[in-house]
Amino acid sequence: MIITLKKEMSKAEMDTMIHELESVNSVAVTVIPGETFNVLGLVGDTTKIDEKHLRANKFVENVTRIAAPYKKANRMFHPEDTVVSIAGGRVKIGGHEKIAIMGGPCSVESHEQMMIIGEAVRNAGASMLRGGAYKPRTSPYAFQGMATEGIKCMTDARECFGLPIVSELMSADKIDEFVENVDLIQVGARNMQNFELLKALGRIKTPILLKRGLANTIEEWIMAAEYIMAGGNSNVIFCERGIRTFEKYTRNTLDLSVIPIIKQKTHLPIVIDPSHGTGYWEYVESMSLAAIAAGADGLIIEVHHDPERAASDGTQSLKPKRFAEVIERGRQIAQVIGRDI
Repeated sequence: MIITLKKEMSKAEMDTMIHELESVNSVAVTVIPGETFNVLGLVGDTTKIDEKHLRANKFVENVTRIAAPYKKANRMFHPEDTVVSIAGGRVKIGGHEKIAIMGGPCSVESHEQMMIIGEAVRNAGASMLRGGAYKPRTSPYAFQGMATEGIKCMTDARECFGLPIVSELMSADKIDEFVENVDLIQVGARNMQNFELLKALGRIKTPILLKRGLANTIEEWIMAAEYIMAGGNSNVIFCERGIRTFEKYTRNTLDLSVIPIIKQKTHLPIVIDPSHGTGYWEYVESMSLAAIAAGADGLIIEVHHDPERAASDGTQSLKPKRFAEVIERGRQIAQVIGRDI
């Protein structure tokens, strides 16, 4: 970190600042005098230093962070890819492992529905079953999910078809239920910066699928993962689900450029959600194939046997036959880049 100081700052004031930086944050400070400005060079762990706090000093002209503010997720300190093991190793995501395909409905609607879709996604070649038991909806009058009963439907489908399950956690008071029943806990876009929830998830060992917020930068997204990892849970998987832009032809703007960026900046796996990213089933296949070609470690795709009557997000759900076709075409692309599904 580099702090640029105005010349008006007295030596006594500069010495006080240096002492506070070194004693409180355990960093080494080097003074570089100049004609117009003086510069402080900080070496060490600067993650706990708040740039805004420094800029509040009237003698500070500028603060420049050289290293990223995240350490545990940073590839610089963890050069090898992290492989996240799910359900005792039945599914592994990251590194050179098979590309994980998660399929299932946006909302769990009934036990019969989960049996039908669970069998369909297994037969199509999926590695995990997804489904929402607790649903965050824009309207308070929309279907909110089956809650605990929905989780039970998913665990029954897991028992029948052997697929680990992924579902979205809405609040910290449900963590025990999810730890007991869910193999991969999803943090939705709206909760990406729910820091108290992230801290609580840091205290468990169940893997976390962390979705990018509706309008969050990549660094904010990585910092959200850092919250979980700082608490002790290193089993984090990123999920890009599209961000909000001015474009209206799609539900969101699916940012596939995050795949190489996340892989360069961090050692954690990344999964792509083309269903929420586009909002229309017609675009899901092309974005899925593009994500695989770009190096994604997995896909999470909404699948419904009767999307016209789905309780939520029917317009972006694939029918089972189309889902199977996407997996088969994806496998062909994966093999070209030295991976498999």
